[in-house]
Amino acid sequence: MKIAFVGKGGSGKTTLSSLFIRHLATTHAPVVAVDADINQHLGVALGLDEAEAAALPAMGAHLPLIKDYLRGTNPRIASAETMIKTTPPGEGSRLLRLGEDNPVYQACARTLPLDNGSVRLMATGPFTESDLGVACYHSKVGAIELCLNHLVDGRGEFIVVDMTAGSDSFASGLFTRFDMTFLVAEPTRKGVSVYRQYKEYARDFDVALRVVGNKVQGPDDLDFLRAEVGDDLLVAFGHSDWVRAMEKGRAPRFEELEETNREALRTLQGAVDASYERRDWQRYTRQMVHFHLKNAQSWGNAKTGADLAAQVDPAFGLREFAPEESSAATPAPA
Repeated sequence: MKIAFVGKGGSGKTTLSSLFIRHLATTHAPVVAVDADINQHLGVALGLDEAEAAALPAMGAHLPLIKDYLRGTNPRIASAETMIKTTPPGEGSRLLRLGEDNPVYQACARTLPLDNGSVRLMATGPFTESDLGVACYHSKVGAIELCLNHLVDGRGEFIVVDMTAGSDSFASGLFTRFDMTFLVAEPTRKGVSVYRQYKEYARDFDVALRVVGNKVQGPDDLDFLRAEVGDDLLVAFGHSDWVRAMEKGRAPRFEELEETNREALRTLQGAVDASYERRDWQRYTRQMVHFHLKNAQSWGNAKTGADLAAQVDPAFGLREFAPEESSAATPAPA
């Protein structure tokens, strides 16, 4: 299951995504955590010190390897250099599973032990001084978008992406890649402004969006969120001494998190589990192709010197694979 945490800067989305990742790790399910924010803080929120977090391999730096691996023997893709962030898989492409081992994980993921389990942690990479004036941050998150396009995840498997603040994911089709998007909102007018942007942008793409209130101090805060976002409000988190200790680098064991906040995490997982029944692989594939053709026409063809529309395999459709099946791509049933 693919889960995104979004929100304005300072809303607490990295904190809540790290709590949810810790919660999922206690179930011993396959969990991949991805820091896709321009400010890379997820590793620290999961217990790494600053030096360890900074040493995480950047997915953006391994983009040639990622492209070469995912391309496989797909005859529609002439070379890895002609792949862009929206390139869809086709017959011969290599697909990714969350619980497997492969060169992408070997290069870009690090196993992070937590109190009652472990997760694979990946990072898109920070915006560096060498990028100034010659690149945009969308080139960084392109690596995770390409991986999500080739991911065939199933029930009981989780990839949790801490997204960049605001609504930057709408610069491509990345916002449609998730089974559930949790928008973290503080009970202020600025806190719900990103919600309105997401709601408007996602309206035509059937994006599953639920609001998670954060820093809620009482009934008035809760009433404000309900009045602003209505039924999209799923649950709210209040003050947490556990989180405050974690932010000081003194986090107690995860089972000591307050029961009210543990119950809120169970509510998040319930919403994710329920979204499994609404999965539509045909729509997922169709949206992927839509955004690829859009990006190809607007900049991709000119950048690569190739007709990227020809990369689309009309007979191919993503689907969920049984665990015993190979990860080789197969065409959609007729």
